Amino acid sequence: MKKTLALAFTLIGAVALAAGVLAIFNPGQLALGQNAWGVAIVGVIFFITGMGLLRSVPE
Repeated sequence: MKKTLALAFTLIGAVALAAGVLAIFNPGQLALGQNAWGVAIVGVIFFITGMGLLRSVPE
């Protein structure tokens, strides 16, 4: 269960981080009119959380 959650956080974080960074450099390209910096920061948080969980799960 923990490994699945870690993988989900990592993937969601990577997608949000990529979308946020692309929207920062191309203003107006982010769907739903969200703040690009906010999406990028949430993406970083989710990605770091997922990677930390993946490290703590024994194989």
